[in-house]
Amino acid sequence: MDRLQSAAAVAQVDARLGIQIGTENWLVDLGDVAEVMPLPLVAGVPLAHPWFKGIANVRGNLVSVTDLPAFLGLSHPGFNNMSRLVMLQPRHLPHAAILVNKMLGLKHLADFSAEPAATDAPPWLGDRYRDAAGAEWKTLIIEELAKQPSFLQTGIA
Repeated sequence: MDRLQSAAAVAQVDARLGIQIGTENWLVDLGDVAEVMPLPLVAGVPLAHPWFKGIANVRGNLVSVTDLPAFLGLSHPGFNNMSRLVMLQPRHLPHAAILVNKMLGLKHLADFSAEPAATDAPPWLGDRYRDAAGAEWKTLIIEELAKQPSFLQTGIA
């Protein structure tokens, strides 16, 4: 957490956290992330959607854990020792975290070229970019994701 906060302090205004969700590259605003950590033990919850992995004990607090690639409907090879738990800022959703496949480090928007916005994009999908190598990057708007009823309703009705 200290490393993330110090990185946010020194990073330019255009810095974003690069993450891999499934096999896709995504950017997240540093201000929307409370902490990034290795995967803890996650206890499953009965009668929950398959994308809701369950709850984890993080320093004595129970945290809901969402498999973000599965929630987004993305295929992925599974989680491994490179995967991370991204704790969301409590102002968006207290005691909530998302599982991502890999951290890709700090990225600066100045190093990307903007792509046209998708016309049928969900509200949590922000700007799209291309890097110098031609790879596509999408922006995840945590604030919008945390408002979506489909994200909040983890139980099977």
